Amino acid sequence: MTNFLQSMASASRMRAEAITRSFSDDDLDMPAFPLCLRGFDLIAEIKNQSPAEGNLVNRGVRRSDRARMYVDGGAAAISVLTEPERFDGDLSHLVEVVNEVSADEIPVMRKDFLVHTKQVLEAKAAGASGVLLIAGILDIEQAKALLGCAFEHDLFVLLESFDEQDLELTAQLLAQNDYQEKATRNKLLVGVNTRDLRSLQVDPHRLKRLGHLLPLETTAVAESGLQTAGDVADAVGWGYRMALVGTALMRAADPAALIAGMLAAGRST
Repeated sequence: MTNFLQSMASASRMRAEAITRSFSDDDLDMPAFPLCLRGFDLIAEIKNQSPAEGNLVNRGVRRSDRARMYVDGGAAAISVLTEPERFDGDLSHLVEVVNEVSADEIPVMRKDFLVHTKQVLEAKAAGASGVLLIAGILDIEQAKALLGCAFEHDLFVLLESFDEQDLELTAQLLAQNDYQEKATRNKLLVGVNTRDLRSLQVDPHRLKRLGHLLPLETTAVAESGLQTAGDVADAVGWGYRMALVGTALMRAADPAALIAGMLAAGRST
């Protein structure tokens, strides 16, 4: 199988090269809302489709309505997929969600395969309060450039890992005082994704296996594969203080209730 992650990174580089817009100070003068965490919290994701799971859109539910359900359930932030080729995403989807939840000061995160600072600026100009970065497609200098751009514009970063090598890059960054300080203020989160985007396979044991490698000074986020309140309770036991949940919420008849149940399980463990 072609390495899915690398193909997505290559396509993202082409998209970045096609960005000709210059971002003025006014373009970037969008509010960035901080993450307000309460012990255990959840980032709720909106995405049209998944390469592994297929179509996830309920045609009877508008994107803004889904975002409102996520807020009502108690989500600390909303993640929006903007990758167009395999996830049917678009930056306009992020703008739509930002417009719906900004009055509640809920941060919205751009989730994509970001490889260039222009894409971080693009996210900020669209109203994002955070961005996801994937350690597996960045070397340490690229990661520093993207992190620096995000922090300069007051965005939080979820730095996603798939394996021990990815977490080693994160550890190298956190050895530096500036990044440690960002981590203590929840501007830099560390995620572990159970779905390996190199192969699209889910490893149900990854959260537990990598739990002992999580940097103690960061908020660790369990990503993908969480379906129930019991899954959340397990993740908390392995050292995770947040979860990012997408497919389960997109398919749930009552997303707000699922979020509330997961939060209750996470906070009582």
